[in-house]
Amino acid sequence: MQTMYKHILEAKKGNQKLLAVLIDPDKIDIDHIPEFFKKVHTSIITHVFVGGSTDAEKKMGIVVKTIKQNTHLPVLIFPGSHEQITEAADGILFLSLLSGRNPKYLIEQQVQSVEKLINTSLEIIPTGYILIDGGVETAVQRISETKPITQDSIETIMHTALAGQFSGKRLIYLEAGSGAKKAVNTNIIKEVSSKLKIPLIVGGGIRSKTQLNAAFNAGADLVVIGTAFEENEAFLLELKNLEC
Repeated sequence: MQTMYKHILEAKKGNQKLLAVLIDPDKIDIDHIPEFFKKVHTSIITHVFVGGSTDAEKKMGIVVKTIKQNTHLPVLIFPGSHEQITEAADGILFLSLLSGRNPKYLIEQQVQSVEKLINTSLEIIPTGYILIDGGVETAVQRISETKPITQDSIETIMHTALAGQFSGKRLIYLEAGSGAKKAVNTNIIKEVSSKLKIPLIVGGGIRSKTQLNAAFNAGADLVVIGTAFEENEAFLLELKNLEC
């Protein structure tokens, strides 16, 4: 059976671009999930990420279960903490916040997750998470108590990404943050993707098909969109094909 990570690798080698919808359990009405996924299935979306900086209402498990009942797409946990892990998903992005220096999000949350993951059926994908300044203070910044890397610090971003690759991460995720005013600059994406040998994920601040195509053309292997779909589900109906 083909693993999700193997599929992402093969897509990268074949220059097949992937697109994930990010669903925040705190921001979606469970009763609306079936209708939402009818729109998702008319689009080019290939993956579903579920998670957020918090899970204030403790809805992660039921949201993932409901999503799984309404889609054939792979569902990956995008956890804000070890408390968001649920066996209902297909896999988990095992995140380390490489851009920050708060040990809680570099290793402590990961250690606390081991008891849940040691005998899990979830596919675990080690992922280096790099927070980029998106022009607003994001929930990730507040919760992690770390500062994003400025968009003009391209060398620092590139070195951080490579440090993640060298330390064994299987994905690198450049994130401008939920609700970002500025998406990750295409010059950053080009520089990082040209040096990495592992797949590159880019998310945050992408609200148009033009921005989506720009990220793909710059070298993103998988793009994540969340806020744009929360604010305007009609955007899903625009994503029938890509121009890149």
